[in-house]
Parts: sequence; C-alpha cells; structure tokens
Amino acid sequence: MVARSSLESLADAKGIAAQALAIQDRAATLARTDAEAWEEAAEALRAAADPEAVDEGRGGALERALDRAAAIPLELTEIAADVAALASLSGERCEPSLRPDAAAAAALAAGAASAAAHLVEVNLSMRPGDPRLERARATEQAAAECARRALAAIS
Repeated sequence: MVARSSLESLADAKGIAAQALAIQDRAATLARTDAEAWEEAAEALRAAADPEAVDEGRGGALERALDRAAAIPLELTEIAADVAALASLSGERCEPSLRPDAAAAAALAAGAASAAAHLVEVNLSMRPGDPRLERARATEQAAAECARRALAAIS
C-alpha cells in the first residue's frame, strides 16, 4: 500500500509493489503447504509413538516429515524478513504521512519471522546443531532490525 500510494515520491515504488505482490502469492502458497506438512508430521509422530504398529520405515518417515515441517517455516521466515526489508525501505523513502503504515508492516513482518523461526526450532528439536536453526534465527534478527529502523523513522 505504501509503495502504491507513493508513486510520485518513491522512485522504486512500482518495483517494490511488484515484489510485495510476488511475496504475497508465495506466502499464500507456503501457508497451505505448511498446513499439509504439519498434518504429515503429526501423523508420522502418532505412528512412531504407536507401540502396536510394526513398520520398519517408521523412523525414516518421521525424519522426512519433520524435515519438511522445518523447511517450510524456514522459508516463511525468509519471506517475512523480505517483507520487513521492503517495508523499511519504503518507509525511509515514502511520504512522511505513510511512514507509520510502513513501520506497522515491518513490525508485523518481524513478528511473522519470529513465529516462523520458533516453528523451525520446534521442528528441529530432535536435531541439535542443525544449521537451519541458526539461519532461521539470523533471518529473524534481520527482520527485527528492519522493524526497529522503520519504527525509529516515525519516532
């Protein structure tokens, strides 16, 4: 919204708006995929916990399901950080009256990055030292820094 409303004052407004729409489409697809991955992981966890089930491939299925359940929120963390960066950039260059909206978008995106990073951590709890957790945390911090910058611009 900020970019589309700043066509005269923001040189990159059209490009920022196009990026935001592409991110929106990707995030919507990932949200659906994340729900499917969660269902698969929950089913694999139930099957692994069933003492009566005899299935030699159970451990591998659980491993694959939890791996996928961590990969999707990791990508969501990165998408949220991209949104925070775009919002922060827009807020720095847009009309002053739109800066609060850009700051709000950056703060919400940082919150989404934090929530997704938490999901990565939960889904990787059986894999201490997995580098994806560090990547998720670094991405979360980058999003938070973008939000701090955007919020500082309106203070």
